[in-house]
Amino acid sequence: MTDAAALTEDRLLDGRVLLLQPRRGLRAGLDAVLLAAGVPALPGQRVLEAGCGSGAGFLCLAARVPDLAILAVERDAELAALARANAAANGLAGRVEVITGDVRDLDLLRRLPPCDHAFANPPFWPGGTAPPEALRRAATHEEASLVDWARFLAAPLARRGSVSLILPAARLDAAMAALAAAGCGGTRLVPFWPRGGQAAKRLLLQARRGGRGPARVEPGLVLHQAAGFTAAAEAILRDAAALSG
Repeated sequence: MTDAAALTEDRLLDGRVLLLQPRRGLRAGLDAVLLAAGVPALPGQRVLEAGCGSGAGFLCLAARVPDLAILAVERDAELAALARANAAANGLAGRVEVITGDVRDLDLLRRLPPCDHAFANPPFWPGGTAPPEALRRAATHEEASLVDWARFLAAPLARRGSVSLILPAARLDAAMAALAAAGCGGTRLVPFWPRGGQAAKRLLLQARRGGRGPARVEPGLVLHQAAGFTAAAEAILRDAAALSG
């Protein structure tokens, strides 16, 4: 990852975020921005991102919400180093700590400091044919289960702290069960529709530690129209708006 030729320099949120990321593998983009837009963090709070990759998610969240303390965990040592470099390049070195670690590591879980919110874009397929490229395979096919991810994310949260996941719609049942097993409820579901009238392919799933209310489905977000992104999507993707609902 130290080879500059293996990296690209990209911009997110209309240039607010500078992101160096691997040229090959599963590249950060739409999912990271949508996930960050849905995290209900407030200035001065501490947030945890698990599986941060090169840092796109926490960088987009920090661009929207100032003065956060950010703890990020990434299993791949080279990606973790890149996330640290990206934090520094975006002026966040003093507010971001990136740990090289695995969500299945119970010792690491027990050492996590108290956090107000936690979020992740976890690998989502439990089986099937995995991509041959290592970084893409790690980003899309589970080694740790959704139960492992939910347990790790929920562990440092105070009561009513939020866990946010972005996932394919096909993983809804498994993700809701994992969050419930981690003691999180009052689930909020936000569908992302590619276009009006089409089935949602991605969704944001958010639950609260110790939450007991019924699950609810939010109006969601239509991403595309004939000429490009919808105005509501543009507000999030370019203007760093929060996901409403």
